[in-house]
Amino acid sequence: MERYDIAIIGTGPAGLSAAITATIRNKKVLLLGSRDLSGKLSKAHEIQNYLGFPAVKGEDLAAAFQKHIAEMGISITEKRVSAVYAMGDYFALQAGEDMVEATAVILATGVVQGKPLPGEEELLGRGVSYCATCDAPLYRGKTAAVIGYSPREEAEAAFLSEVCTEVLYFPVYKEETDLPASVRVIREKVTGVENQDGKRLVRTAEGTYTVDGVFILREAVSPGQLVPGLPTEGPHVTVNRKMEAGIPGVFACGDIVGTPYQYIKSAGEGNVAALSAVSYLDGLKRSKE
Repeated sequence: MERYDIAIIGTGPAGLSAAITATIRNKKVLLLGSRDLSGKLSKAHEIQNYLGFPAVKGEDLAAAFQKHIAEMGISITEKRVSAVYAMGDYFALQAGEDMVEATAVILATGVVQGKPLPGEEELLGRGVSYCATCDAPLYRGKTAAVIGYSPREEAEAAFLSEVCTEVLYFPVYKEETDLPASVRVIREKVTGVENQDGKRLVRTAEGTYTVDGVFILREAVSPGQLVPGLPTEGPHVTVNRKMEAGIPGVFACGDIVGTPYQYIKSAGEGNVAALSAVSYLDGLKRSKE
């Protein structure tokens, strides 16, 4: 299996900055995230404190980012990373239905807003999953529920409908859905998930739905769930000034490490995280010589 030097998860200012710096340092980079970059950035009306771009619209700054990475030949792999496992001298990442390997990992996924649903963490891996394309075969011929936090998640619900007998889709957004007729859209507020007699229950403010599996699909997974054993404080990863997280070879930057939630701060931290990851890789190389 191909192994990358650095896997960078997230395509906001922090992740892009990290990818640019690591590429300049001649490292083999895998950049995972949305090709549309950060939705929050693109929707920003005006940014007044980004050096060199006075009073810039978010969409214009995002276009400048796109142009920069394109000119450097940096591509984005648009796959959801649902888990990162430390394997000794490298990391295995569950990216969609694939496993990829990297010697170092930089987390730049942004901060997960809101708390997990009641029952979510307790049932993770026991009927609750964060990746439909990964776990869909487990529910062939069965019933599944998808709780989608953005229209991007509709593609996974559509995929599930090809293997499941029934798919219930609970959108956590106001936009109209664009799903196959085989997917049942339920616009009710989900209040929790439970396990009962070998089945999963999705509870809403209006009722209860019994299914075999529940897929909770967000833009980002909380860092403690994404990387087992990673030290966190609330929704944030604990790091030092080198952006080193609590697991050797793991670095974090941007909103995921805490306030202030500023684009220019995130870009700077991405640069530091990449330089620290490069130093880590070089240290590993010297130790083997």
